[in-house]
Amino acid sequence: MALLLHFVFLCILHHTNAQPSPGYYPSYRFRSRGFYQVFNNLWGPQHQSVSRDQSSVTIWLDRNSGSGFKSNRPFRNGYFGASIKLQSGYTAGVITAFYLSNNQVHPGYHDEVDIEFLGTTPGRPYTLQTNVYVRGSGDGRIIGREMKFHLWFDPTAAFHNYAILWNQNEIIFFVDDIPIRRYPRKSVGTFPLRPMWLYASIWDASSWATDDGRSKADYRYQPFVAQFTRFAVRACSPSSPPRCHAPGAGGRGGLTGSQFAAMRWAQAHYMVYNYCRDPKRDHSLTPECF
Repeated sequence: MALLLHFVFLCILHHTNAQPSPGYYPSYRFRSRGFYQVFNNLWGPQHQSVSRDQSSVTIWLDRNSGSGFKSNRPFRNGYFGASIKLQSGYTAGVITAFYLSNNQVHPGYHDEVDIEFLGTTPGRPYTLQTNVYVRGSGDGRIIGREMKFHLWFDPTAAFHNYAILWNQNEIIFFVDDIPIRRYPRKSVGTFPLRPMWLYASIWDASSWATDDGRSKADYRYQPFVAQFTRFAVRACSPSSPPRCHAPGAGGRGGLTGSQFAAMRWAQAHYMVYNYCRDPKRDHSLTPECF
């Protein structure tokens, strides 16, 4: 009897940890775009290779340079997705990023919405960091809003889809269509509303990316490579009519019940850091936590 109860307990535990269905799959709703339809090289052109059919791009970092690309135009809201495959092995200190920003227009006072993969060492998982900056840190204070996750799969074994949905009411981060984080608009001062460009990059962030900077990029393992494909961008430009809005997250009022359940699952099992729960943070700078 005891063995039977133990078996039932293991089955329940396995079912609890099983990936739920979000019931809505935005990554399949939008047609993939060719690289040059959306992007151009930003820096490190010798460290970037676009496939002949423009369906994919590979960027890499070595001791000479990293690389990055940027959208041809800004957006004021939208759905921004790509399938990404990361490098295995030693990648400490290396950041692979997919993000929105207007830093080049508002230096020191910019908005930014990040998906960042923090490099790691063999045998340890990648950390996916999501972050939101609102009007940057122009007053000398870095006011990031980080939430970090480990993933329920190996991001180096195959391509997986990562996306940001940004509209006038909320920002939602997706991993394979599972919403992992929702950042709602609670006030104008805590939400990015100015147009932003879409970027991707790979670069050396040894000073902070892995183990708070203790594990640094080791160029004996170069090049460090990231691959991107299935670019899905459905967005409004600043010149679009006012009625142009970002596609919905799932339901008319935002996430559906199934999506909220999937997000709770991801956060319960895979979230490893939440800035709102960090006692070392000055939460007077992040009033949305209350």
